[in-house]
Amino acid sequence: MNKKTNPADNTAEGADNMKITPDLYSDMTRQASPKSNYKANIAFAFLVGGAICVLGEILLSLFEAYGLERTEAGTWTSIILVGLSSLCTGFGWYQKLAKHAGAGTLVPITGFSNAISSSAIEAKSEGLILGVGTKIFTIAGPVILYGCTAAAAYGLIYYLFLS
Repeated sequence: MNKKTNPADNTAEGADNMKITPDLYSDMTRQASPKSNYKANIAFAFLVGGAICVLGEILLSLFEAYGLERTEAGTWTSIILVGLSSLCTGFGWYQKLAKHAGAGTLVPITGFSNAISSSAIEAKSEGLILGVGTKIFTIAGPVILYGCTAAAAYGLIYYLFLS
């Protein structure tokens, strides 16, 4: 007698006894997952993210020491951090750092720059317009959309209730 696939319970021929319960799945996942030292990972992420921010503060202070207004100094600091992040992404250094530092590299502005740069680098073989031009906005698009929406909503709330 031939058994047929039953899509309702994801069983196939000869697989009637292969039902996976949530507890069994949890156990299988725990066994297959690599062990990580989360305390060391958190500390390293904190240190790397902090180091990126300290670099930003040093740049900001240097620009102010050379006579730039705080706003201009902040703009140049952001430009340099984004440029350095893109350069490090291009050489493959940022991914190596992110592999060990995790969220420490994602939180500052450099993480956003890395995400956009790596999308563009992956798509360069498809051409400048259909590759880089479209892929670069797969990351930036949602951030820009939700950032602008949140800014408009917060501005409206501020205008209506706090001004």
